[in-house]
Amino acid sequence: MSITEQKITVDSLEWFYREASPIGRTDLLPVVLLHGLVSQSYSWRNILPALANQGTRAIAPDWIGYGFSAMPEKRDFAYTPDAFITALEKFIQALELERFSLVVQGFLGSVGLQYALRHPEQIANIAILNTPISTAAKLPWKIKQMGLPLAGEMMTQDPLLVDRTLEGGSRYRIEDQDLDVYRKPFLKTSAVGRALLATIRNLQLEQATTEIESGFQQWQQPILIQWGMIDPWLSVDIAQKFADSVPNAELIKLNNVGHYPQEHYHKTILEDLLPFIRRTNA
Repeated sequence: MSITEQKITVDSLEWFYREASPIGRTDLLPVVLLHGLVSQSYSWRNILPALANQGTRAIAPDWIGYGFSAMPEKRDFAYTPDAFITALEKFIQALELERFSLVVQGFLGSVGLQYALRHPEQIANIAILNTPISTAAKLPWKIKQMGLPLAGEMMTQDPLLVDRTLEGGSRYRIEDQDLDVYRKPFLKTSAVGRALLATIRNLQLEQATTEIESGFQQWQQPILIQWGMIDPWLSVDIAQKFADSVPNAELIKLNNVGHYPQEHYHKTILEDLLPFIRRTNA
């Protein structure tokens, strides 16, 4: 099942997204997969075809400012959660997605969860992979330092920060040909570094996790939490606390898996993700 690379311009912002389409007709709802910092939709490369193979249309965008999407300057795009949410609203509308499953991961996955809380009628179910979902979650020093004055400006222009962050978070080596894809935007333009810098400085993580922590206590749709147990930045205690406080939430603990589970352990993820998506797509 091949992945196609698509572009769509919405309100003067060009979105790049990867899509895997099922062959033939399907009654399953589509799935939208959202990546985290400092990643891009390429991280879902092994998940998308498997979803399509079971009859699910799977769409993974690069957030604005990331991967191969538009990289506006901060005067034109605020890089706050609200700015990302508004842009995502318009992207979803442009693709005419009325109801879908949502999969989120990492330190932009929180924005996806805020989107879900503000658009519950659109969300059939949610899968959460190592995402800040508690006020106990803090931005790790490895990422926080990218937002520091002067040092941040320099660090975010270094293409090798992708290698160090992805491998440091996942705790495993990533193949060179995959790192080439992640580095490519940094080698093409300095705008991607400026977008990353602006995002980190405007992530408003405490406000975001407060909204997530309280909002999901009334959530009714099923939630699957798949958590890498050796994540150096987000403890499994965060996931356990969330699972215990939210209705219809199931926590799957993934041994020997770090912050980016989809990077090395897609087969393990798919064992639970595929039936979860299928079960609630009635």
